[in-house]
Amino acid sequence: GGRRFYENVNLTQEKGFGRCNLAVYWKQKYRGKQELEPWYLSTNLTDISTTIKIYGQRFGIEAMFKDCQTGGYNLEGSQASPDRLVRIILLIALAMTSAWLQGKKTQSQKQQSYVCRPNENKRTRRRHSDFWIGLYGSSWIVSMNECQELVLEMMALVRNKMTFYRQGMRAVMLIQQPL
Repeated sequence: GGRRFYENVNLTQEKGFGRCNLAVYWKQKYRGKQELEPWYLSTNLTDISTTIKIYGQRFGIEAMFKDCQTGGYNLEGSQASPDRLVRIILLIALAMTSAWLQGKKTQSQKQQSYVCRPNENKRTRRRHSDFWIGLYGSSWIVSMNECQELVLEMMALVRNKMTFYRQGMRAVMLIQQPL
């Protein structure tokens, strides 16, 4: 990992873009994993720390845009009129906030492993946003409620798994608690 900051650099591609500051940042190796390439950030900001912090926040925004599009609410597929689109966006904002808060709570309680696979081999970034963890948690609770009788029958047959069942039921209780 490393970082460099160059001031008043002239970026060009044929006719040129003009003068700006250039921040170069390469995250250091963490848990044996490292980004393949550094970030090259063209900016009007005056220091590298602020530039990196603001650019890092972009990743949360990008995930939110994906969640609003095909990754979640399929907003770009909507054929709604402008007035109706505003109402849809307001409902999406409320639903996203609810799912995001639920996901944050699920993570703070360390229960996300019950609702989704938290990471994968060879993956440097976490797999699911707080939004998706919240949605998966809600789906998991619905599934648990729908299958409760079947699960209890299975637990009667396989008593040695009762400890895991109790842990799962504790996770259900924690996730269902009000925000």
